[in-house]
Order: sequence, then structure tokens, then C-alpha cells
Amino acid sequence: MTPPTASRPATGPRSHAERASAWLRARLGRAVVLAYLAALLAPGPGSWLRERHRLPVAHLTLNTGPSLLTLVLFSAGLQVSLRSLGRLARRPTVLVAGLVLHLVIPLAVVPLAACLLRYTPDSDGGSGLLTAMILTVAMPVAAGATVWTEQGDGDQPAMVGLVLMSTLASPLSTPFLLGTLTPLLSGGYAQALAASGQVAQSGFALTSVVLPCALGLAGSLVLPARWHRRVLRTVAPTALAGSLVLTYVNASGALGSVLTRPRPLLIAAALGVAALICALSFTLGRIAARALRLEAGMASSLTLACGMNNSSASAVLITTSLPGKPHLLLPVLAYGLLQKTAASRIVRRSRPVRSLRP
Repeated sequence: MTPPTASRPATGPRSHAERASAWLRARLGRAVVLAYLAALLAPGPGSWLRERHRLPVAHLTLNTGPSLLTLVLFSAGLQVSLRSLGRLARRPTVLVAGLVLHLVIPLAVVPLAACLLRYTPDSDGGSGLLTAMILTVAMPVAAGATVWTEQGDGDQPAMVGLVLMSTLASPLSTPFLLGTLTPLLSGGYAQALAASGQVAQSGFALTSVVLPCALGLAGSLVLPARWHRRVLRTVAPTALAGSLVLTYVNASGALGSVLTRPRPLLIAAALGVAALICALSFTLGRIAARALRLEAGMASSLTLACGMNNSSASAVLITTSLPGKPHLLLPVLAYGLLQKTAASRIVRRSRPVRSLRP
């Protein structure tokens, strides 16, 4: 996941970090693929980073995944323009629609995937893969969706509002979705998903998602403009690099086991279920946008919000709640890559045609 750029800093000479960040952002799709490739070919450092490490300060421990996720979401909040969010109060249709679809789409697409997975030869009827996908679609809208909105012709304030509203609602929406979809699972996965719901309800969403965004928003509100620009010039590039490291760390846990114990059927099933749910989510978002007759910019933002879930948060939750099952990260990683690919196509389709200057 990558941090959004909901507001632009004041114009002026850019630092080396800002220029490097702009260069990397323009090649974000290729950078994500390279992170996956690095996790496949060299998973060792990523697996080491996934472990808890004791710091030589007051007996503290560092968990790399949640720490990087906190940094990315703090940067997202820090870059939000509160003035632009205020304008959404006069046109709340897209926010209400986004929140409703955030609950309706998982309830529509996950049972369909469950029916199809029951025909696989997997002994658990695909419950493991389904558990991972439920944890993914139950997460709030990915903060990185605003990056793709900016690259196209989407409505940026609407997208930022959808990210924040779904994040603020996640302490209630995530446990609700997990509890509602648990009966689709069999064996110990039902208990594992119920335990994940308790983790989410007991403070995971607050400490890992809502609190970092809130701190970033507070910084954007209280910091003087000059200091805000200085902090942003450091935090935004660092968070962008951190998001790629987080992608590598999460991918290493799953792809490392693929190399040591190849399971072609599991890989095919993970790709299949991730592709199905991703395609249906984007399609239902597009249908809803057309039914509501939203203007092009808001329609693009709503479509992206419906298909782009916070896969980094779900990967962290899987690692925390199910540490002994790294293969469950496979469909999550596949979904993360597929949603970025689909977002890139939507952005290219909605990007305005610019006339060439003589």
C-alpha cells in the first residue's frame, strides 16, 4: 500500500527526496512487481523482518509490519486537505454509497467464491483461502487508492473522504463482516476468523489504522504551513519507500514457503479466488456509479474505492492472528497485485487526453 497525496505542498524547489519520490511514484507499478520478485528470489531478509525484534531501549520490541503500516497511514493523514474534505458535506452521495457498498460487496461476492471453492480437491473445501479473502475484503479502503485517483481524472477529495470514512467505520464494520461470513468456513478456520474479529474489535483497527490517520490529520491541522511542508517532505518519501518494504515483507512470508514447498494447485486456487473477488468488486462499483449517475470523476473514485481494500492491513492481521499459516498470505498478495493492475487500467481509461503543444 502507498500513501496518498491529497494535497500538494507549496510550489518551490524540490529536495532530492522529493524528486526521488516523484520518480518512484511514476514507476509505482513496476516497483511493486519488483518487490514481489525480490520476495520470491530472496525471501530471507523479509522473513527476518517479519519477526519481532527486541530494541535496546526500555525492553521495547519492534514489529516491522505494523510499524510500516502505521508510517504509511500517518503520512496519508498528514497529506489530507481538511478544506477539500469539508466540500464533500454538500455532496455526501458518494460517501454514503461507498460505505454501503463496502458492506454489501463482501456479502455478495464471498458466498459466490465459497460455492466455487467447495468443488476444489482441497481437504478443507477452500476454507483457508476463503479466510484470507474475507479478512481482505473486510478491511477499509486502501489509502493507496488516492495515488491512482491523482494519476487519472478522479475526484481526489471524494476518494480521501472514502478512505477516511471507511477507516473510521472499520472498528464496527470489520467485526460485523467477519462475524457474518464466518459460517461459510469449516474446521478450525471458523474459530481463527472469530479470533481475528476479536483482535479487530479489541483495538487492531484503532491502533493500526484509525489512530495513525488521526495523528496525521492532527498534524495537518495544527502545524504551521512552513513546518507542515518540512515534515511532509521527509515523511511522504519515507512512507512511499516504507510501503514497498511492507509489500516485500508481506510477500516474503508467503512466497518463501512457495519455493521450499511448491504447491501448484494452491497457487492456482489463490490466484483464481483473488481474481474473481477483485473483478466482481470493481464491476459492482462501476455498476453502482452508473446507477447513481455520478459525474466521471466521482464515478472513477467510487469504482476504485470498491475494488481497493487495505491488503497490507489484512496481511498484518493474518500474520498476527495466524502466524503458523504463511500460505494464507498468497491470495492476499495476489489480490493486492490484481487490484493495482485493475486500478491502473481504470486510471488510463479515465485520464483526460491532453493536446500536444506546438
